[in-house]
Amino acid sequence: MRALLLCSLVCLASLAQAAPQNITVAVVSLASDARYAPRRMERAYPGHPQGRALDGARLAADDAAMELDAVGLALTVRDVVLPDLQALPKALAALKAQHVQHVLADLPSAELRQLVQTAPAALGGAMVFNTGLDDDALRADQCAPALLHTYPSRQMFSDALAQYLAARSWRKLLVLQGSLPGDQLQADALQRSARRYGLTLVQTRPFKLSTDPRDRDLANTRLLTSDREHEVVAVLDSQGEFARTLPYATQWPRPVVGANGLVVQAWHPQWERSGGPQISRGFQRLAHRPMQSADWAAWVAVKAVAAVLVEAPQAGIAQQLKALRSGTVFVDGFKGPRLSFRPWDGQLRQPLFISHVDGVVGIAPLDGVLHPTELLDTLGMDEKESKCR
Repeated sequence: MRALLLCSLVCLASLAQAAPQNITVAVVSLASDARYAPRRMERAYPGHPQGRALDGARLAADDAAMELDAVGLALTVRDVVLPDLQALPKALAALKAQHVQHVLADLPSAELRQLVQTAPAALGGAMVFNTGLDDDALRADQCAPALLHTYPSRQMFSDALAQYLAARSWRKLLVLQGSLPGDQLQADALQRSARRYGLTLVQTRPFKLSTDPRDRDLANTRLLTSDREHEVVAVLDSQGEFARTLPYATQWPRPVVGANGLVVQAWHPQWERSGGPQISRGFQRLAHRPMQSADWAAWVAVKAVAAVLVEAPQAGIAQQLKALRSGTVFVDGFKGPRLSFRPWDGQLRQPLFISHVDGVVGIAPLDGVLHPTELLDTLGMDEKESKCR
């Protein structure tokens, strides 16, 4: 009897030693986030999120389970939905009690900035992943040491499109621009890309969706595109409603690019190479919808957490963050090349898809585009251009 008891204790001790250490990744979102308003979700504008980041994060945790188990670790994804910004301190206190230091921010801009300012101190150190905002300022003067970006910047999207247009010798652009702040940010990025790749913005015309009869000419697609001295119509519409009316509605037979027509995305469900169908099918089974760019960004953020944990299972959060920002930890994003984070602004280097609704027509960086050290750094702000300090 005593021998049996001793054997049982030894077996229990062995099982306890074999039990993996659990690491929790929190996905923090806002209940009232306008990006997920029912009308916007119904419209399914190209490039806009079609569901919250939680689905992509859960898929990545499942995908990484085997390699993490080999080093005695396991990932758990926790859904944290804030009713409003005032609930953030209480939510961070609850996360600290559970020793959570890895955070995916599925948040609007103001809430993301508040999270980045408070989370490292509140959690005793943290890394925060931006999985849905393309704002270049977050990679520039508003960057932060604990903030990493798996979603591409607006400049990256713009550079990818400009590379494709230059490669096709479609260099004369008529620009249709809305009045929202996001439209101006797109315009700023397009102007920089045009200078880089030799495009000409022949004219910029404002558009406006309004029920006021006095503004009807500003929504007339044929009138807005009546000038013939252009080869492409570039529509800058961060909201998406005007852009959806533009393809095949121009005065002259011209391709539409930007917010509709030919668009640039971080992920496309019809990507057929580098294991793309595998992740797209897995996401479809889990979420019952096609995988979009923001879903991929959430997925690859958790994959990055898994990669640094496998690289150094015993490292603390500061060492993990340093390893990721050094650019020496690589992630398989199912896009072809290995992906790494830029040391200067925390942006994940990645190829981008030039695509339309039914498929991918090109992938940037395009053949012939050169860089002295890293080809993926032709997309977005390079180190010498960066304002991140």
